[in-house]
Amino acid sequence: MTIHNNSVSVPFDVLSAFIARAFVAVGISDDDSKKIARLMASADLQGSDGHGVIRLPQYVKRILAGGINKHPKIEAHSTAQAVAVVDGDNGMGHLVVSKAVDLAIEKARTQGVAWVGTRNSNHAGPASLYATMPVKHDMIGLYFAVGNANHLPPWGGMDMLLSTNPISAGIPAGKENPIVLDMATTVAAYGKVKAKAKAGQMMPEGWMIDRQGQPLLDPKRSEEGFLLPIGGYKGYGLALIVGILAGTLQGAAMGKDVIDFNKDHVTPTNTGQAILVLNLAAFGGSELFKGAIDTLIRDIKGSQRLPNVERIWLPGEQSHARRMDYAEHGIPIAAGVVKELASLSSDLGIPALSV
Repeated sequence: MTIHNNSVSVPFDVLSAFIARAFVAVGISDDDSKKIARLMASADLQGSDGHGVIRLPQYVKRILAGGINKHPKIEAHSTAQAVAVVDGDNGMGHLVVSKAVDLAIEKARTQGVAWVGTRNSNHAGPASLYATMPVKHDMIGLYFAVGNANHLPPWGGMDMLLSTNPISAGIPAGKENPIVLDMATTVAAYGKVKAKAKAGQMMPEGWMIDRQGQPLLDPKRSEEGFLLPIGGYKGYGLALIVGILAGTLQGAAMGKDVIDFNKDHVTPTNTGQAILVLNLAAFGGSELFKGAIDTLIRDIKGSQRLPNVERIWLPGEQSHARRMDYAEHGIPIAAGVVKELASLSSDLGIPALSV
């Protein structure tokens, strides 16, 4: 590891192996532990640090409390040729959603399009991990999820009835990198609030407000307020629709039925997610489409810029740059998180994340 003032840089394989050891220690199978660990480390690798190893103590606490099924029987129920629902049996969300995406890709090969939703799932990390899985198969991925705690009231209200409800899209390109959109329907995902708190940093104005409508900047006081939706009332509407598609449609929790997994470690969350996969072969072939996306990307990046703007970014470009950088130099882990992981490893009786 490379040690910095407020963080250490950890190689991907070292981080992944540590996460896997923790899951094995609490009773998850070796194969499942490795799969979950690589997805969690991949979140950190792309800079989605609010969804990576920072979540490990929370997952472990929930598993030990009986809130997650360590040996789920994950089953898919096809309701039509291009549609299915995966029942996760309260297993780790990373396993449930991965199965849903694999099934959607399989169905899209023959049907051209596929929708696979989940119920009885759990938190699964950043949406882009799953939206991009179809990309390598020359398919578009559109991913929707219900967040695992409500931090957003309906527009003009104060009752927490909605979550960050993220949406992500993975768009294949030819010679250019894929376009990857990953966004919460709130200005910031709650995972970013948690990351700021663990790093001892304040939030920028515009992320949250308190119950008097005033800016809330201290992430450690986040329970005193709520997140703000993107675009005002439009973001509230988008959060509602995403929640219906990812949750209600599959018979998963939505609205007041969402369990706050930050506080309740025992009650099954019945989390809902959904993946829509479009096979480019069914739309005239992949090469023509990817060539058109390459042209579009180059047109956007080469377009005229405002004064003092060095470059125009495409969605996903900065995450791609972080993956390249972190793969070479290590993934930065905040010192506060490293300390928490050291305590966790001691509790579990496993080798610590070596420094």
